[in-house]
Amino acid sequence: MFFQLLDDDVSFPDPALAEADGLLAIGGDLSLERLLNAYSNGIFPWFSEEDPILWYAPHERCVIFPERIKVSKSMKKIFSSETFTITVNKAFEEVILNCANTPRKGQDGTWITNEMQKAYINLHQKGYAQSVEVWLGDQLVGGLYGLKINRVFCGESMFSHVSNASKAALIYLSKMNIDLIDCQLSNDHLMSLGAEMIDRKIYMNILQANN
Repeated sequence: MFFQLLDDDVSFPDPALAEADGLLAIGGDLSLERLLNAYSNGIFPWFSEEDPILWYAPHERCVIFPERIKVSKSMKKIFSSETFTITVNKAFEEVILNCANTPRKGQDGTWITNEMQKAYINLHQKGYAQSVEVWLGDQLVGGLYGLKINRVFCGESMFSHVSNASKAALIYLSKMNIDLIDCQLSNDHLMSLGAEMIDRKIYMNILQANN
């Protein structure tokens, strides 16, 4: 079953009660307090422009353990040759805008609505959301953004305008003194980089280990 959230209460039901597809709740808002409470409990928003706010807590989580990330020989060459310049929190708003506007196979439009963009920019301005930027010369060609909760980086989205740019961002992120990269939902690209599925309980133990 899933639950209707109250506008004046930022709490969530037990994530273990989520539907098989991970849907836990509907409604509420994207206030800073509600978003921080959500991520701290393994919950994230995911909805389209025309939908109400939907909150998910998957029973299995797609994650990357930093020490297990797969770095191919070609990617090692890219890093050693310094093909890209990589920065952190230098262009958060540009990264989220590119994530929203970059076309993706099999997707019409974007789930990163204007409302979502404003909410995560606010999180960034308050020091909770972070971005990794990949530059080719002075051009932003790739990047990712998400929230760091304790020692887990909860990844939200990434984009790439040239080959290997998003991979470079993810590999760089894996070296940033974190215990886990939360990818939320799996896809072939992430799995090829060493992502794996873990049970929600294991994920929550890692997420709240330094709470």
